[in-house]
Order: sequence, then structure tokens, then C-alpha cells
Amino acid sequence: MFLDRDTYQKIHISVQELKEKIDKGEDFVLLDVREPQEYNFSRIKEKEAMLVPLMKLPSVVNQLPKDKPIYVLCRSGNRSLQATLWLLEHGFDNVKNVEGGILAWSDYIDPTVRKY
Repeated sequence: MFLDRDTYQKIHISVQELKEKIDKGEDFVLLDVREPQEYNFSRIKEKEAMLVPLMKLPSVVNQLPKDKPIYVLCRSGNRSLQATLWLLEHGFDNVKNVEGGILAWSDYIDPTVRKY
């Protein structure tokens, strides 16, 4: 799938921007679309995530709030991009993919977060 530059920027958030939002105490949902074993092995410590593996997303979509931002996270940003695009297609307009996923978080924010 090809995203033009403007669309890409509108639906992505960097780990640095996410960290700023966490530090400011902003109200948002951090949606982690990895598998439970991945989440248990490696996660962002500063913010509790809502864990919903990508394939289970359709079954819980009605439980997600439409009145607050949703930032979607996975290992590298691929599954979370799929989830972000799917949510946008299903009526969520304030949703963004965390660019680079947990790997980028480990590289740029918290090196104690384990990579896999």
C-alpha cells in the first residue's frame, strides 16, 4: 500500500511525540495490537496499553472510544499501520500509528525496553 507524504504524516506519530503526550498526562488510548506474549516480554512502562491483538480488533471495535485519540502500537509499525487504516475505515477519525513501534521506543526513548 502506498501512502502519499501528507497522508503518512497525518496518520503517524513518532515515539518522541508519544513520549511528550505521556509526560504531559494527555488523555488517550494506547492500543497495542501485538500478541500477549510480545506485550509481556516488552512494553512501554510509562503508559498502560489496551492489548488487542490485530486479528481480534474487529471483535472489540465497539469497545474503543471515539471521543479520545487512539495511538496504535506494535513491534515495528507494520501491524499497527494495518490497524490504524482499518480503524479509519470504520469511523475512527482520531487514530495514529506509532511510527517504528516498540523497536523505535527502545531505540529513542527507553533502551531498557527489550527488543525481539
